[in-house]
Amino acid sequence: MALRVLTSDVKSSLNGSTFLYHSSIEEQEPPPPLRSYLCLTIFTCFCPAYPINIVALVFSIMSRNSYDRGDYDGSRRLGRNALYVAVASIIIGLLVIAILCAVQFTSDF
Repeated sequence: MALRVLTSDVKSSLNGSTFLYHSSIEEQEPPPPLRSYLCLTIFTCFCPAYPINIVALVFSIMSRNSYDRGDYDGSRRLGRNALYVAVASIIIGLLVIAILCAVQFTSDF
């Protein structure tokens, strides 16, 4: 007869078949929450800083794709970049609006 070596997580039944205990498999912790700032970047698309807010939207979509692939650190980094670029887009858009209003109201007809 052949001798069988049993580990702590493998048990043998009476008929000779083996099975694994599921209690030895550690439960995976849930993934961190997604922070892609997609709503903010869509809102920035209405600001008049078009090349910059499109970059924020691309970062946000890339963040969601990284999260779906399981790359949580990359998703967090891309989401943070999307936030920074979206805030910069809002500030630049407000400056453009302020400059256009100042030029429009101070010009002579």
